[in-house]
Amino acid sequence: MINIMLAIAALVASPAMAQEYPAKPVSVIVPFSAGSASDVIARILLERMSANVGQRFIIDNRPAAGGAVGTAQGAKAAPDGYTILMGASGPLVVAKVLQPALPYDAEKDFDPIAMYGRLPNVIVVSSKLPIKTVPELIDYAKKNPGVGYGSVGNGSSQHLAGAFFEQLAGVKMTHVPYRVTSQLQSDLVAGEVPVSFQLLPNVISAIKAGQVRALAVANATRLPALPDVPTAAEIGVKGYESSAWFGLVAPRGTPRPMIDKLAAEVAKAMSDSTVRARFTDFGAEPMATSPDELGRFISAEVTKWKDIIAKAGIKIEN
Repeated sequence: MINIMLAIAALVASPAMAQEYPAKPVSVIVPFSAGSASDVIARILLERMSANVGQRFIIDNRPAAGGAVGTAQGAKAAPDGYTILMGASGPLVVAKVLQPALPYDAEKDFDPIAMYGRLPNVIVVSSKLPIKTVPELIDYAKKNPGVGYGSVGNGSSQHLAGAFFEQLAGVKMTHVPYRVTSQLQSDLVAGEVPVSFQLLPNVISAIKAGQVRALAVANATRLPALPDVPTAAEIGVKGYESSAWFGLVAPRGTPRPMIDKLAAEVAKAMSDSTVRARFTDFGAEPMATSPDELGRFISAEVTKWKDIIAKAGIKIEN
């Protein structure tokens, strides 16, 4: 009888909970450093959500271990709707595959809210190389087996994008990991590492300066920031889609009315033309999914990258 009464009380309270929430500021853990690409687009979204809701969404940057530390803290937070997490592809998907001993599970420890943006990888080459198209790059790689491609580290979005390209294009390249992004950019411009699979914000200035040549975007559609650059599918590399994506998730057990309210506020914020323009100018693709859509997407990404990583033999060295 007590359980029945509690259930009835919860049903009665749900509409009121959704209407009143949030009644105080909401802390949003961003598991990356302030000023990073993930931090920048999170701030664009949350600034608009704060203005729309009338309560602050306060970013709490907790960078370490590729986002794993902050993500673990998000999983352990109280499921009361007042601490949520900016979830990202690295700590939620790639880490699940490469580091199964992590103290959280993307599919078990979080309730998805909404994906709001992604940064597709762009296939780029140094302008020092006489390569202007992806077919020319594939031909060059076949004639020069082991040609290097740079990334910001083992297991990074750039590394996995390169491995995926190798598999689809039927070429064998050499991964060259860097610890410092600025050094990678310098070597790419100089032609020391001739190829990379970069997120657009990292190379947009070099592309505009003619120091780096963009060959294709790893996305289903072209990017407004690079309207003349084709998608990989357009030039024959079917299925080549790779991006860093970002969404909001909550600790498992967060009341569904709160989840739905947050998802609705993400959709409202992302429908704002100014917000969408700021995303586009930054090289990000704006969007707003439902909680269920994000949940299905995360599961599909885990399956996809698990297969790619296994075929490439990628491992994280402890």
